[in-house]
Amino acid sequence: MKLASFNDFRIGVVHEALVHDVTACVPSWLDAMPDQRMRWLIENWHDALARVQVAARTAQGRPLAQVKLLAPVPAPSHVFAAPANYEKHIGELGERAITKKGRSAREQGFFLKAPGSLVGAGDAIYLPRGSQRRFDHESELAVVIGKHGRDIPRENAMEYVFGYSCLMDITMRIEPGTGEEERSMRKSFASFTPMGPYLVTADEVSTPGRLRNRLSVNGEIRQDANTSELIVGIEELIELVSSVLPVRPGDVIATGTPAGVGPLVAGDKVTISIEQVGEFTLPVIEAAVTSPRAY
Repeated sequence: MKLASFNDFRIGVVHEALVHDVTACVPSWLDAMPDQRMRWLIENWHDALARVQVAARTAQGRPLAQVKLLAPVPAPSHVFAAPANYEKHIGELGERAITKKGRSAREQGFFLKAPGSLVGAGDAIYLPRGSQRRFDHESELAVVIGKHGRDIPRENAMEYVFGYSCLMDITMRIEPGTGEEERSMRKSFASFTPMGPYLVTADEVSTPGRLRNRLSVNGEIRQDANTSELIVGIEELIELVSSVLPVRPGDVIATGTPAGVGPLVAGDKVTISIEQVGEFTLPVIEAAVTSPRAY
């Protein structure tokens, strides 16, 4: 099933370019905090599934082009991310790289991106106004956690996966000797974590460890790889993260980017496509206002 968050955090089931509103399947008290509707649905999926299926069949569909798609999980507790998780990506940034040569996510662990940096397929990527820094795209498969867990061994890890989505990890690069901010900050500007176009439940993704992952800028393919090339696979990533702190329904794990990362500038159009999961395109725009602390 393909689940979307759209407009004012309504929940829809996507089928053949139509979205069927199933928001009535979540409790009305969530109207006070609508960005939590999807997390509630994920956590209560076993009990809610039958209602969602009936609602999806009976609700009139609206064309996807007529709604604004938000990040499918608009407000997760955590957005975990794996650094240096494709062999060919390690070292390609030269002096801008911060992962020590030869080290991968297995040694480095994970870092965090701010959940507030998430946007959906109906939004845009906003670069700081007037910045002379370099901003790069990174194309990643996102794993969404389906239930609470702690100290999860990798052999049981897939039991905790609710579904998958496409995710771009937009990054402000360091400038050695002048700008060497913390990784989490450089990747957490508002709009720097586009995710979407929807959340595909795990039962619809037969081979998450063998998915083609592509990203293009203005029609030019920049990244083209396969999740089979991950150094630390999905199971081990869940083991790694849950060995540090509990995972919760709706938590997002960005699995890492392959080689081919490159700069973005205002006016670009960026497309991410992951087989069995989805595809979307976002424009890159210069922010309207210069921040008081400019980058």
